[in-house]
Amino acid sequence: QVQLVESGGGLVQPGGSLRLSCAASGSIFSWYDMGWYRQAPGKRRELVAVIPNGGSTNYADSVKGRFTISRDNAKNTVYLQMNSLKPEDTAVYYCNANLGGMQYWGRGTLVTVSS
Repeated sequence: QVQLVESGGGLVQPGGSLRLSCAASGSIFSWYDMGWYRQAPGKRRELVAVIPNGGSTNYADSVKGRFTISRDNAKNTVYLQMNSLKPEDTAVYYCNANLGGMQYWGRGTLVTVSS
């Protein structure tokens, strides 16, 4: 099993930036495909970005060119750099770990983009 703890959310103005972090513990982090998902009020949870174990990154069309996912296996941490934030990016952002179909989730961190 792996435990995930997100941090870095908050209130930011449109056009601003935030960096989310997800610290993992309890298992061998490098084995896992890692991802960020988000859920806006009244909407379904959606994929934001994934960074597989040894594979290439993938992004939702809505965030391409603005968000960057990265991972530091030595620190057991995955990051989401979010630039040029828009009000429609407002959501709870969840960290996800996937190993052979076994899914693990963090509790989420709230990102609010508003002036």
